[in-house]
Amino acid sequence: MPVTWTISHPTRLVVALAKGEVGLKDIEAYLDAVMVAEALPYRKLFDTTAASIALSDTEMMTLGARIRAYIALGPIGPLAIAATSDESYWQARMFAVLAEADRPVKIFRKLSTARDWLEGQPPGGTAHLQPPASNDT
Repeated sequence: MPVTWTISHPTRLVVALAKGEVGLKDIEAYLDAVMVAEALPYRKLFDTTAASIALSDTEMMTLGARIRAYIALGPIGPLAIAATSDESYWQARMFAVLAEADRPVKIFRKLSTARDWLEGQPPGGTAHLQPPASNDT
């Protein structure tokens, strides 16, 4: 699976790891899981350091529109994107512009720096009493 994730309700944190070639359906599955888990207000780390994001301009605009539609559902938590290659960094910046929402978004070249920044952000939403959710098998 190109994108795996863990959703921690106690810490109100979502960590996604992208590996290999990642397409629109992979990112949509991740977004669906975040919505179903009611984790939209949580802090999110999206690690693309081991991935090639294969999205056309149209698909990037589709993702941006989807994120903007989430604004009506309530607060959206901060997002840190780790992108080491020039291509993934550029795509992350494009996503940040297209998916503008009332939340902090930062893109980092190092995963450790992304984690450090995200840890300094307030955890959004309310803690659930559910166990952590994951699609990592």
